[in-house]
Amino acid sequence: MLFGILFALTAGALVGMQNVFNTKVNEQTGNWTTTMLVLGLGFVASFLIGLVFEGRGMFTSLGGMQTWFWFSGLIGVGVVTCMVQGVKLLGPTYAVAIVMTSELGFALLFDSLGWLGLQKVPFTLNQLVGVLIIVGGIFVFKLGGGRESEKDTSVQKREALN
Repeated sequence: MLFGILFALTAGALVGMQNVFNTKVNEQTGNWTTTMLVLGLGFVASFLIGLVFEGRGMFTSLGGMQTWFWFSGLIGVGVVTCMVQGVKLLGPTYAVAIVMTSELGFALLFDSLGWLGLQKVPFTLNQLVGVLIIVGGIFVFKLGGGRESEKDTSVQKREALN
């Protein structure tokens, strides 16, 4: 369990860092170029690392997989595109907080209903309360106020995109 927690914490740090990088790339290029760079470089890196650690064996398990799972990479296009725009319009902290809450809510939904090939997990009131507390935290965070310059910058970014 400890390793799972460490991996999850590392993933959170990497995603937070990647969002900032992606937004900076997007400022210089554009949405589709950013998405292509992120996913293209990720493909190349994954492919080369997979060959080093698994060799040709990394292709042997593909035959037993349901075909629709092969298209999960297309979901990554939506993730990168939406995240870059969310960070651009809302700022990294607010956008990531909303994304994490959405992710948690949908994970709870998928688990509770047994969708996407997941084992059905009973829905509990504690799970709902946990998600609602996180949503409340986002409202407190956003409504709690911040520096005036941050608000002005966010408004300027939104106006520039319109």
